[in-house]
Order: sequence, then C-alpha cells, then structure tokens
Amino acid sequence: MRITYEHELEELNKCLRDMAMMVEKAIEQTFVAFEDQNYTMAEDVIKGDRNVNDMERAIESRCLSLILRQQPVARDLRQISTALKVVTDLERIGDHASDIAELILRIKSDHAYHIVQHLPAMAASAQKMVHDAVEAFIKQDVEEAEEIIRRDDEVDALFNQVKSDVVELLKSAPSHADQGIDLLMIAKYLERIGDHAVNVCEWTQFCKTGALKNVRIM
Repeated sequence: MRITYEHELEELNKCLRDMAMMVEKAIEQTFVAFEDQNYTMAEDVIKGDRNVNDMERAIESRCLSLILRQQPVARDLRQISTALKVVTDLERIGDHASDIAELILRIKSDHAYHIVQHLPAMAASAQKMVHDAVEAFIKQDVEEAEEIIRRDDEVDALFNQVKSDVVELLKSAPSHADQGIDLLMIAKYLERIGDHAVNVCEWTQFCKTGALKNVRIM
C-alpha cells in the first residue's frame, strides 16, 4: 500500500511540474509576443489558459481521490493539502499571463516593448521565481524556498523602476498616457505572479514543518 501511495504522490508531483511548465511557457510566450508583435501568439496564450484551468481541476481531483482512498495523516496529509493550495496559485499565475496577453493585444504598438526598459527583466525574474518555487515544493527544500521568498524583493524593486519609467514616459509624451497605464498594469500582473510564487514557497515551508508564516497549524 505504501509503495502504491508513494507512486501516486510521484505522479501528483509530475502533474504539478507539468502545470508549472505550462504557466512558465505562457509567461515566456507573452513577452516574446510583446517584443515581436506576434499577436497570434498572444491570442494563443489567452486560449491556452483553458488548458491550465483543466489541469487545475485534474490535479484537484487527484488530490481529493488520494485523501479519500488513502486517508493520509500528518506529513502525508500536509503534502496533499498543500498541493491543492499550490495548484490554485499556479492557476492564478496562468490567469495573469493571459491578462498580460490581453493588454498586449490592446496596446498593439511597434515600440511599446522598448518604452519601459525594466519590464523584460521583471518578466524574467518572475518567471524564474515560479519555476524555482515549484521545484522547491516538489523537493521539499525549505532553504531554497526561503531564498526564493527573498528574491521577491528583486521583483518589487523592478516594479518600482517600471513605475518610474512610466512616470518619465508620461512627462515626456503625455499622448502615450493610455499606453503607459497598460504597461503599468502589465508590471502589476508580474508583481502578483511573484507574490504567488512566494505563496508556493510558504506552502513548502508548511508542508515540511506544519507551520505557516511561523504559526504552527498542523
């Protein structure tokens, strides 16, 4: 029974990694579409969000089935229950990638990508945080999770730089006000993606220790 259970946990982790790869790819494709003005790719990201939602439901079903059939306790229960939380954060990340793609379709400008110089770096940092956060969860690496949480400061700093870039844009080219607001919204979605990666790391800590934000829960 234990061997079967551990195999099912491995399959659960594989599904989580696959879902993480889907949302990582969505973030990457969104910014490739932005830079290359590839609006078909942006539309594909929006359509692909349905696949992320389907994956979320499939993983939730797998988790609930494990709880009902195996009746896990202690750390095993924490691992499955936190997987349910992690999958919700991944789904939200997919939503934000889709939201960014919609803004790119609205902007449709051949120079917008280069107006805000810190936006690409912010996208890269947020995407890497998502990847590393899921890996830390799967490996149950609390030290790595803590390091990733600290990296959120980098994303926040880049967000502040983007805000400064947009302010300068509005001063020098008031006619680009609508565009500037959309670019700021893109940065805000990236900041939220970083926040969801932090959530995944905090769930890793809970899964390993039973404590969330230094408060003992289970």
